[in-house]
Amino acid sequence: MKSFLTGLALVAAMLTQIAQAGPEPDPDTLKVALLPDENAATVIKNNGPLKEYLETKLGKEIDLVVTTDYSSMIEAMRHGRLDLGYFGPLSYVLAKQKSDIEAFAALVKKGSKTYQAVLIGNAEAGVDSYEAVEGKDVVFGDVASTSSHLIPKSMLAEHGLTQDADYSEHFVGAHDAVAMAVMNGRAQAGGLSKPIFTSLVERGVVDGSKVVVIAESKPFPQYPWTMRSSLDPALKERIREAFYQLDDPQVLGPFKADAFEPIADSDYDPVRELGQILSLDFAKL
Repeated sequence: MKSFLTGLALVAAMLTQIAQAGPEPDPDTLKVALLPDENAATVIKNNGPLKEYLETKLGKEIDLVVTTDYSSMIEAMRHGRLDLGYFGPLSYVLAKQKSDIEAFAALVKKGSKTYQAVLIGNAEAGVDSYEAVEGKDVVFGDVASTSSHLIPKSMLAEHGLTQDADYSEHFVGAHDAVAMAVMNGRAQAGGLSKPIFTSLVERGVVDGSKVVVIAESKPFPQYPWTMRSSLDPALKERIREAFYQLDDPQVLGPFKADAFEPIADSDYDPVRELGQILSLDFAKL
């Protein structure tokens, strides 16, 4: 009996050591998370070239992951179940609070590492100005999204409009769902990423005659690529170089990017400042 209990104690100690060790620093397969901005199957399919590129450059298997929502992605990163993650600016700020991660690259478009959000209205309902939004239903994407929640909400606040008091807010999960809800009249206004909205109109997914761009936001820092800080230093350097050297249009296309360039955590301070403007408690998002 004594030897049996001793054996159990040894097994428990080994399991504790394994748990404390955390994720592998140099795994054979890298789990790479992409934002659930659109349908998950579409995101995975569109990023097939990224998977092939990283497998070739890094000599590892790549497992592309699209979580059900932003919060699930943040939690997966916090628990070490992801190695790389492509976050929105706000979801990165939230993940950084809870996880040991590093922002290392941001997309570049036309020489800029910034982007904008748009506030759109339903044309038939005549919602073409901030004043016309009052008393209406406004849709946002995910609560942890920068361009489909935080930025458009701050735009409304700057014009004296706050949720509940001046409009009813609703969350529909993804940017494309915001545009579709406004186009179809299920909501009279909504906010989303300008690049995504432009793409939806160009692809004919959204009928541009049925929506009105009420306003564009000022520029904000682009979406960052992040990695687990506990990855092996040599692997981290290879990952950085893989992104900085990337010039394949097939890989860059789904990101609407011309390239990826270095980014730092301090570049996202404007996003943190937005939270203060809206009196948001990031810990509760």
